[in-house]
Order: sequence, then structure tokens, then C-alpha cells
Amino acid sequence: MKKRSFAALTAALALAPLLAAGVPGQRAMAAEPSDGASSSPAGSALPRAVDLDTVTIPELQALMKRGSLTPSDLTRAYLQRIEAIDPKLNAVLHISPTALSQAAASDARHRRGSVRGPLDGIPVLLKDNVNTFDMPTTAGSLALAGSPPDTDAELVGTLRAAGAVILGKANMSEWANFRAAKPTSGWSAVGGQTHNPYVLDRNPCGSSSGSAAALAASLAQVAIGTETDGSIVCPAGMNGVVGHKPSLGLVSQSGVVPISAEQDTAGPMARNVTDAAITLAVLSGHHAAGVEIASGRTEAITRPGGLRGKRIGLWRLPSLGAEVDALMTRTAARLRAAGARIVEVTPPYQGRLAELEFPALLSEFRRDIDSYLASRTGPRDLAGLIDFNRTHPAEHTCFAGQELFELALAAPPTTDPGYRAMRAELKDLSRRSIDETMAAHDLDAIAAPANPPAWTTDCARGDNDVIPSSTPAAVAGYPSLSVPAGFVGELPVGLLLMAGDRQDAELLSLGAAVERRLDAWRAPRYLRSVTSVGTVD
Repeated sequence: MKKRSFAALTAALALAPLLAAGVPGQRAMAAEPSDGASSSPAGSALPRAVDLDTVTIPELQALMKRGSLTPSDLTRAYLQRIEAIDPKLNAVLHISPTALSQAAASDARHRRGSVRGPLDGIPVLLKDNVNTFDMPTTAGSLALAGSPPDTDAELVGTLRAAGAVILGKANMSEWANFRAAKPTSGWSAVGGQTHNPYVLDRNPCGSSSGSAAALAASLAQVAIGTETDGSIVCPAGMNGVVGHKPSLGLVSQSGVVPISAEQDTAGPMARNVTDAAITLAVLSGHHAAGVEIASGRTEAITRPGGLRGKRIGLWRLPSLGAEVDALMTRTAARLRAAGARIVEVTPPYQGRLAELEFPALLSEFRRDIDSYLASRTGPRDLAGLIDFNRTHPAEHTCFAGQELFELALAAPPTTDPGYRAMRAELKDLSRRSIDETMAAHDLDAIAAPANPPAWTTDCARGDNDVIPSSTPAAVAGYPSLSVPAGFVGELPVGLLLMAGDRQDAELLSLGAAVERRLDAWRAPRYLRSVTSVGTVD
């Protein structure tokens, strides 16, 4: 991807919300949470016009440029909101001890007119598998709860260099859901259980669960998640936010607790596509182009592309339930009404991908986790990690199993010819599943439901998460993007968009158009439970 294309994209997505009607930053003010805590905390220094639920990064930067908002004001507002709301959710593990000093440094840059880019002064939460030298990085496990890493992950260094305020760490599914055969998403021995903000006894999905739940509750402006298969896009869909899984290699994985170098990537999560696109531009090393956005150079403005003439393949996945399928029918009708051509598709080779992916990940996990653990204090390899879990009862308080660890320990090494053939076939078939489908129907993207309605969290049962839509792009290393599609009762469902390799900019532009058309976001109400999908308890 050329730098120029990212510069044009981020300028378009960032500035168009200030010019066009019906975009996320101009939605109606969000309803207050059911406990009465507004999205702009009482006692904060935020201007009355700032609604943390709907405000975008360009709007914040415009206020900061005028001097009516400071990064310190914004950071304090999010810290106050975390204090007020997070006890319901258990989404935020750690607050950075330097968050306010980082914000104060950004205040000074804004006063001097030396802003580093569009993320300067913007509070960001990190998933707790992303290394930070000044906070614990545990992947949810007590085995890593001692000394922090010696250095930041490369992506954290990039965020700091861009002026972002590293607000803290978000809870996650322990070891990114790669420990037990039947894990419970959102649970870790370090952080306990994260709850879905829409209905608190429902699950947040995937391993970036805390990042998504925190964003849904407006506890940070953006967050960083990670995905091997589904762990950005499913939590985004299930918590009603935006999640972008970048093309493999676009964002550095150095210093991130791994599952598989062949599939792992960090990516941005936000409440709107604009903020996700800006964050990706920074993470991928294109943040210098964002100075255009922060300084308001209108000569770079081009509106994001509309839907007229776009060809989208709809992969319906009726196995996710009649309610989700009905929502996909309504979604297709709305996109058609905006001029898009919707063609129903079924990407091929999905059975073979499901057969091969897990065995390949087992071999890759052993290789990659051993390498990571060698850099940390605690167990030095996978065998030591298994022994740690056997002797620490607190690791068993939700589920006791570590079957995936044990299978990975016995898996063939990545030098084995059988493994190599398996990964080669996976790469070939996953890419063909997308490329052939898009070519056969002349598509701009493939769309599918990102998630079913959130299931009830249950440690004894584990997750109910057979969600195949994320797999083709995850295994291929292609980009995918989840945007809010609507609700089944009180529970959000996302629309997953995927496209070809390094088509991140085009996918985000299309996603912005889909987001504006569907306008499906609404603030959570923090309901205790629902007796059925559509009934409040």
C-alpha cells in the first residue's frame, strides 16, 4: 500500500464527517446509560458539545486546535468514566501511571502548534497481550503477572511517537482463547470476567473482549485488539463497535504475545470507521500523512466513496440463526436502496480450511510462544507454562482445562514436512476462497454476519462460538472489517466485510459508506439480563 493512498484515505474519512450529514460524529446524542452515568462525566472539563459516545478524532483535534479542549481534559474525562462505568463491565485491567503526564505533554505540543499527528492527545487502550514496559503484560495469565516486559511492543512505540495517550490495558480472554478446549471468552485469571455492556450476563466474544466492551461503554477513544481468527471482528460485532483486522504484516507483531506468526495481527478498534482508519494509518507507519488531517488542510479532502455501483457478495451463514439471517436480509435491502449490487455467494473450501487450521496453529503456537516466553520473567517455555497452570488453583476458577497447551506440546514441529504441506494448503485455499469468489462475481468485497447474538456467559459450558465468517480472511492474511449492522433484540450484530490482500484502504472506505447507510450504532443500556433475545429482564 502506497503512503499516498493512506494519506488520501485518512484525510477523506477524517474530514468528511465534518462536512457530510448522517455520519457517525453527527448522530443524535446517545441515550444515557441505565444507571444515569452520562457519556460526558459530571465534573469533567469537556465542552458541552462533546459526547464521548459519538465524537470522532477529527472533531476532537478541531476542538484542541481552537483551544476549547485539551488532551488533559479528554484523558481525565475517560478516567472518570472508567471509574464510574467499568465496575459493571470489568473491561479495564490497568490504568497507566503516566496517562496524565502523557496528556500534559500533548497539551504543550498543542499550545506550541507542534502536534505530531491525528492521534496526538487521543486516549488509547491496549489489549493485555501487547507489551508495555511501564505496565504488566500478562495475556490474562498469572504466569506473566510478575515484572513487566523490558520494552514496549513496536506498535506501542509507534503510538507513543505519534503522541497518543496510552491510557491503560484492557482485559482479554486468557492466552487469547488458546488454552482450553472449551474456554469462556472475556475471562482471565488476572482480570476475571468481562461483561457485554448491552446485556451484562451476555458474553463479549473473542479474545479482544475487554477492548471491545470498553469501547462500547466509551471508556477510551480507540483501542488495540489482536486477532488470529475472529478475535477483533467478533468482539467488535458483539459489542456494537468497529474492528479492523489488517492485512498480515501491515502492523508489527514484535512484542505481542503470539499464537501464530502466520495469522496473528494487531489492529484498531473504535466506535466509528473514521477513527479506525486514522489509527491504522498510524500503526502501519503512515502517521506523517495524518498531519494534513490535524492541521485541517482542506485541499486533501475527498469524500469516501459511496455505495452506488459497488458490488458486494453476501455470505448469509444461516447457521447463525433465523434472527441474524433476517437482519442480513434487511441489511442487503438497505444497501441495495443506496445503489449497491448485492450478490449471494458461498466462498469455497471452507470445510477443508476448518479441517486444517487448528492442527497448523498447534505447531505454530509451540514455536512462537516458546520464543516469546524466553524474553519474559516466568515460565520459559510451553512445558513450564503447563506446569505452572497445574500448580496454581487460581488458574482453574472458571475452567480448569489446558488441552490446547498439551496438544501443542505434542504437535509436530514447524520443520515437519507434514506441517509445511498443511500450512501451504491453508494459504492457498484461503486466498482462493476469497479471490475466486470476488473474481467470479466482480466484487468489491464479501460481506457476512460477524457474530450471532451474544450468548449467556457460562464457565461450565464455555463459549457457543462456531462463527465461520472470520476464517477465510484470517487464514489468508487478508483484511476484514466489522461494522455495526443492527440488533437482535438488545444484542448487537456486526456486518463483516473482507477483501483481497493489502486492500485495507479500499475496505475501510467501503466500510465508511456502509456505516453511514446502516447507521446502526446505539449506546448500551447495561441491562442485567434478558429472558429471551428481545425481552428485558
